[in-house]
Amino acid sequence: MKDVEAAVADAHRRRWALVLASTARVAGDLDLAEECVQEAYAAALASWERDGIPDNPAAWLTTAARRRAVDAIRRERVFRAKLPLLIEPEPVEEAADEGDMDESEYAVPDERLRLIFMCCHPALAQEAQLALTLRLVCGVPTGDIARAFLVPETTMAARLTRAKKKISVARIPYRVPGAAALPDRLRGVLGVIHLLFTTGHTAPSGASLMRADLMDQALHLARMLRELMPDEREVWGLLALLLVTDARRATRVDAHGRLLRLEEQDRSRWDRAAIAEAHDLIVNGLRGGRPGRYVLQAAIAALYAEAPAYEQTDWPQIVTLYDELLKVWPSPVVALNRTVALAHVSGPAQALAEVEELEKDTRLAGYQYLPAIKADLLRRLGRTEEATAAYRKALELTRNEAEREFLTGRLAELP
Repeated sequence: MKDVEAAVADAHRRRWALVLASTARVAGDLDLAEECVQEAYAAALASWERDGIPDNPAAWLTTAARRRAVDAIRRERVFRAKLPLLIEPEPVEEAADEGDMDESEYAVPDERLRLIFMCCHPALAQEAQLALTLRLVCGVPTGDIARAFLVPETTMAARLTRAKKKISVARIPYRVPGAAALPDRLRGVLGVIHLLFTTGHTAPSGASLMRADLMDQALHLARMLRELMPDEREVWGLLALLLVTDARRATRVDAHGRLLRLEEQDRSRWDRAAIAEAHDLIVNGLRGGRPGRYVLQAAIAALYAEAPAYEQTDWPQIVTLYDELLKVWPSPVVALNRTVALAHVSGPAQALAEVEELEKDTRLAGYQYLPAIKADLLRRLGRTEEATAAYRKALELTRNEAEREFLTGRLAELP
């Protein structure tokens, strides 16, 4: 039974998006597709225990989910046929076959990317697009999405419910937009891929610092997006950001899974090919007009990665780039990240003053990195008692065990 549970869990982690994308094409409704896929995964536990784990679990799950979708559509037709006076007649499209895609769908050849474009419907607010896509397409838990958006889990659950209800009430069709309409949805798609990578890069909860499966998904989607829209500078910027950030993956924890700070990491083990590829994308992205948020974020990450040693990091240039980033993306998280570089340029006292100003922003009330950064600045200023309180506050807010262990160690180092 444990082998079956492990196989189902692995298929959920790796193949959820593909199974959902294929089922959505049959169901014509994302809510119905999600329900059918969930039923298929539940059925797999009993079926695989009885008949053995199939050679291709994803294919088994896709077939099971699609059959459930077809059955649900047929039941709906029968219901409507038998109660014509109670329900307003509505034409129902035939269920699609495997190869049944209209011409516009070929504009997005990757199955998962296609579903992301479908979910980023302009009728939904961008935050709803991002949250709904992360939950349904990428399988990210609601609690983790809530932490990414800096809101309570109950608030995020309510937003997801409202987004689904709007889709249902407004009868928003989930169809792949044609090639000409893709740019209108690009902002949402970029946001989904970035948040997916961020959720994998530092998992909001769990024992491990990273979730490699989410990072790999995001990198794959970013490369597919670049093939699809090769002239979009922000697509270059996103891919560069992911590449240069992921280049340090092997050195972010030690052999025991302990988090290593940037200055502790072995730079000789960083993926130099990925950093070089990102560099070329960034250079091209900085040309031809004012750069967007992803190009600027990538440029900042590249300055960290390309420095020969931590002490040789170009901190003044990083602060300048953060100033530019705040103009195009005035996020409190960006302002907080800027204080880390500012401390190296103007000293920890000035950086602390800006952190304390950011504490007034209610959007950062539950953001664990604010007290963590504050604690480090207080420690550097010799204000031990206040640093202790800030580290304890960060520990209260942190759910990732690797980060908790790191904060506990920093707290123990204080005199």
